[in-house]
Amino acid sequence: MLRNSGVRLLAAAVALGCGSLVGSAAHAQNNSGWFVPKASQQQPEHAASHAAQPAPPPAPIIGVISVPDVMRLSTAAQQAERVLGARRDELARDAQKEQASWRDEQQKLQGQARTMTSDQIQASERKLQERVIAAQKNFRNRNRIIQEAAQVSLGQIERELVQIIRQVAASRSMNLVLHREQVALSQDSLDITQQVATQLNSVLPSVFIPAANVDPE
Repeated sequence: MLRNSGVRLLAAAVALGCGSLVGSAAHAQNNSGWFVPKASQQQPEHAASHAAQPAPPPAPIIGVISVPDVMRLSTAAQQAERVLGARRDELARDAQKEQASWRDEQQKLQGQARTMTSDQIQASERKLQERVIAAQKNFRNRNRIIQEAAQVSLGQIERELVQIIRQVAASRSMNLVLHREQVALSQDSLDITQQVATQLNSVLPSVFIPAANVDPE
């Protein structure tokens, strides 16, 4: 009988950490739930000779934005999702195909075990194990390249998005922009989502995506 070689077959397609692009860039500036556009600070008219008196903060003029909605409306984000999604699907298909091949090879070895010597069995098991290890390494590397290509694409969108939020907020005299998903109630007139998305598509209709065979590192 064929001894258990300990070779572990890949149970499912390689899990992809980059996930969907849409919604993965949920916060444009930070994770605290708010975004403050850059604004000049007023200086106190009279400063003490040794210690300046702090100026009172300006009255808040608030806006709201849904960054996930902006990403869903972004043609650049849609492009990146389409291209990288196809690469993720291809990786999943290749992993499933390789998994099926490993199973076939293992069954073949089990069927031939009675006609093989102990050394032949061990050599075949070792060969299959090496194949599994090499394939898993290859899948992990391909997965990493997809993730890094996604980061390259998202980085371009994020840089433009931060600037556009600041510009749109400044044009409406807003000095505090909150994430809409974290606000219990707001008026439609305070929402700058559509305006930001429109300007983002005008400035950045598409992004550079590294080729599938290029390692971004």
